[in-house]
Amino acid sequence: MSAEAANPGAPLRKRGRARIDLRRLGRVALLGPVSRDRLPDAIGHVADAHRAHHPDADLAILSKAYVLAESSHRGQMRKSGEPYITHPLAVTLILAELGAETTTLTASLLHDTVEDTEVTLDQVRKEFGDEVCYLVDGVTKLEKVDYGAAAEPETFRKMLVATGNDVRVMSIKLADRLHNMRTLGVMRPEKQARIAKVTRDVLIPLAERLGVQALKTELEDLVFAILHPEEYERTQALISAWEGAQDPLTEIADSVRTTLRDAGINAEVVIRPRHFVSVHRVRIKRGEMRGTDFGRLLVLVGEDADCYAVLGELHTCFTPVISEFKDFIAAPKFNLYQSLHTAVVGSEGAVAEVLIRTHRMHKVAEAGVVALGNPYTQDGTAAAQQLEPADGERADPTRPGWLSRLLDWQESATDSDTFWATLRADLAQDREITVFRTDGGTLGLPAGASCVDAAYAQYGDEAHGCIGARVNGRLATLSTALNDGDTVQLLLAQDASSGPSPEWLDHARTPAARIAITRWLDAHPDGAQGPRPDAPKPQAQPADDVAGIRSRAADRAAGVVVDMPGAPVRLAGCCTPVPPDTIIGFTVRGGAVTVHREECPAVARMRGTGRAAVGARWDDPGDWSGTTDYKVTLVAESFGRPRLLADLTEAIATADAAIVSATVEPPSEQRVRHTYTLQLPDAAGLPGLMRAMRDVPGVYDVSRAQQPAAAG
Repeated sequence: MSAEAANPGAPLRKRGRARIDLRRLGRVALLGPVSRDRLPDAIGHVADAHRAHHPDADLAILSKAYVLAESSHRGQMRKSGEPYITHPLAVTLILAELGAETTTLTASLLHDTVEDTEVTLDQVRKEFGDEVCYLVDGVTKLEKVDYGAAAEPETFRKMLVATGNDVRVMSIKLADRLHNMRTLGVMRPEKQARIAKVTRDVLIPLAERLGVQALKTELEDLVFAILHPEEYERTQALISAWEGAQDPLTEIADSVRTTLRDAGINAEVVIRPRHFVSVHRVRIKRGEMRGTDFGRLLVLVGEDADCYAVLGELHTCFTPVISEFKDFIAAPKFNLYQSLHTAVVGSEGAVAEVLIRTHRMHKVAEAGVVALGNPYTQDGTAAAQQLEPADGERADPTRPGWLSRLLDWQESATDSDTFWATLRADLAQDREITVFRTDGGTLGLPAGASCVDAAYAQYGDEAHGCIGARVNGRLATLSTALNDGDTVQLLLAQDASSGPSPEWLDHARTPAARIAITRWLDAHPDGAQGPRPDAPKPQAQPADDVAGIRSRAADRAAGVVVDMPGAPVRLAGCCTPVPPDTIIGFTVRGGAVTVHREECPAVARMRGTGRAAVGARWDDPGDWSGTTDYKVTLVAESFGRPRLLADLTEAIATADAAIVSATVEPPSEQRVRHTYTLQLPDAAGLPGLMRAMRDVPGVYDVSRAQQPAAAG
């Protein structure tokens, strides 16, 4: 089936090679029922479609499954008046045309037997093996008599958990829903709408995430026709008018074929009509439709390198629309999709969108995980090889990251209503990003996720004590939104009693984070003790970070010897001397000695007034890197730019210096002056600290403060 056919009821023309075409089975859904007294050689249709993808497949097990399904469903009728066996046959044919392997088709034929007949799971296991039994059980609904109103959400939970161990479970469910949607016209309008909404909110996003575009696009059109009939009719009229007019894509397609043939590139160029929903979205986006908006060009080649060769020829011989270029080959989408996207301008100024992919990429783009075959064999075609990890669960090597996250958070959503609402919200996030951890691992997150989401994805409930993060090496608040490819390091407090604040919910995008935060807040009704995501955290010490911004005790003058034994000594705040500065002291009121740097402006002023100096020196020049803390004031001169303050603060924290106070003067002629009073645990680190601050982009000078001191 084409993922973008313009008419859900009409088959696409074949151009040189067989296309997946499920819509010929869908005519009954949009054009009315077709009388059918019997299905001639019913299983033969499935066998032919299956052999087209798997020429050496053993059909004996399919015949055996059909005999059991037909005999067990005999006498049952669908609401459309057809024999019930037509439904599992249609579902199996859908999967066969997508290229599903034999085990999936066997389970598909039997998928309703346990639910609707006297056949038991033990019987299925005995006759067809554990693997088929697992798939059938995975798609079997839970009884309403046992679960009541929670039957539907709990059934989906059961299917998703089973899908976590074998993605073929959801493949069968999607095909099952597609055939039910095709024949939904016999239902009451209110039931049609309810089923269509669940399909829109849950099944279509799942089809998108599993990469099964062939199912996803037809489901979209069927839902569109039920929930938005007026818009559907308007779109149908637009497509009908376009089909009767001259197609500008035909001329561009001919030019592309000629260009590639002259370049010696063996390629197949076809016009891909957009499906109804796609046309509707383009109309909403652009207002007035252009002739080339009703379809796109698809270029199919043999090898990956040929894709880029085609791209080069198109961008050389046509005027490219650079803003439309996307490379999903080098960076595949999270649902396995690979293709090059571009747009070129034809001779008459018409703009045509072009998709470039290999035949294999096209199969995966249409069929997604169904095209992967059996995930439990290395080649996808041999007999099933069940994997048994230590915990007894089956490990599916094709399990995508979003599914793993879904399975994690659903365990915490014990309430059916919470699970159902959270599932819909999670599936509404249709793009995924990958961020890197500092230990070399990765985190898969939905687009728009923040550091809060990353913290709970990496640490689980331990993330309650998260106090901040470094994103790409820079300090960041927990509310910071992450981008694809970012490197994130989460900083945890040592205080095990700390917890999240309610504001974290404003920045959490993943269900796992929201559920964990809500659960902690509910368990601590007196209020969260954790810091706000955007609040500074001067008192916290991260468990896995080398430095933090800290507040320390006030002035200490240990390590200074003055020529007034017994006199109290303090280091001057105007010049903040540290070893190995040349220092000198002056007495102040109360008999204390204040120690200044020799070059401090206050020294010259006090000498000018005739005040006697007191000799001062550092006590142990050989051990200035001891445990004594020193206070120093630094002035950074820089050009103004965004994030300058954050970058300077980070440079200071990296040097293990604590900020006692800081002032930033208003910009003057694009220049900014920052003054920091810092506490140094090691005086020997001052030169390195100043170098680190000078290395911050935009900073052109860092110097020791030369402030006038108040009169003593």
